[in-house]
Amino acid sequence: MGSKQGTDDRVQIENIESRVRGLRDEMRGTIGRVEDRQAKAMLETGAEVLGGLRQAFVDYAEGAEEAWQR
Repeated sequence: MGSKQGTDDRVQIENIESRVRGLRDEMRGTIGRVEDRQAKAMLETGAEVLGGLRQAFVDYAEGAEEAWQR
């Protein structure tokens, strides 16, 4: 992979990670604004899933996991 392609890939990954993080934070912020317990549980579960997905993007960008190392 060339350096420009690598840079473009990294930018794409960073953009998606940022969007996932934003949605996770929005879901967590919404928990306090809804009253239904099941809705709160769904939002918290979704936020946890997105947190894991975000971490996978971070690990990929940092090469932190063996699977992401070249």
